[in-house]
Amino acid sequence: MMSVSAMPEKDATSGAFVHTKLMPILTHYGIFLFLVLAILVSGLITPAFVSRDNISNMLMQLAPLGIVVIGQAFVILVRGLDLSVASVMATSAVVATSFSGQNGDAAWVVLAAISVGIATGLINGLLVTKRNVSPFLATLATMIVLQGLRFAWTQGAPSGNVPPFFRSIGTGAFYGVPYNVVIMFIVAIVLAIVLHRSAFGRRMYITGGNPVTAKLVGISSDRITIAAYVICGALAAGAGLILSGFVGVVDNFVGRGFELDSIVAAVMGGVALSGGRGTVAGALAGAAILVVISNAVVMFGLPVQLQTIIKGVVIVVAASLYVNRSH
Repeated sequence: MMSVSAMPEKDATSGAFVHTKLMPILTHYGIFLFLVLAILVSGLITPAFVSRDNISNMLMQLAPLGIVVIGQAFVILVRGLDLSVASVMATSAVVATSFSGQNGDAAWVVLAAISVGIATGLINGLLVTKRNVSPFLATLATMIVLQGLRFAWTQGAPSGNVPPFFRSIGTGAFYGVPYNVVIMFIVAIVLAIVLHRSAFGRRMYITGGNPVTAKLVGISSDRITIAAYVICGALAAGAGLILSGFVGVVDNFVGRGFELDSIVAAVMGGVALSGGRGTVAGALAGAAILVVISNAVVMFGLPVQLQTIIKGVVIVVAASLYVNRSH
């Protein structure tokens, strides 16, 4: 009888352990645990997945997406989203071809490309804050305008080569670590410090979490929102240069799909669409999961249609394990 009566107490104890010990771990680190699990499972199924060459390839794929995801996370934190990032990437890549052939042009390429991103972000921010246009419509409009300008400039067929400097940045490595990954981590560290250790970052969280409170404490929500869009645009332009250097060629659709992948990765990494919650590290983990999934299904030799289904299922599972628990 004593053993029977002890069972409920044991169950209650185990339940308390799960609630007090396990749940906080899943809440804060679930996305990272899911990433590690995805890598381990993929490596067990296909050992070539964890080969040095494939890991290096995945890191090179992660760099441009990761940079865009960081910018997207900033915008989502202030209750926005940016559908123009892919178009900004393509436009910056087209700009790069205008300076093809000489490494000495690299500084001008960077300046011109980043200027395009900053200008686009500024327009997006002004439309959202000063004209009260919804983020969806504002950024969709700038995406379409940039696409039209790009096609008019190139006559539908970009010509020229990516400057050698950007080709080396996109494909080169330093002691086995790709240059573009180093750039991504530098960007991530700097912006993580800005977001989590500065007054600007705190204002972003307040603006996104509770706009009414932000106004009551004297925060200029419009300026914070515009700044978030400008940061996103600048990062998208830089990512476009990195991606064009990686693929080695430029067309009018460089970065296609990044607008949706960046939103999915950020949200899956714990950046709340309702604003005011999220981290740079979590957003990067979400981007890494997308890259791992895409690479794994290719390594498994699965059909394209099945790849898309698996990618969607894994996104839902990852979101349910992490995002929902963070509410």
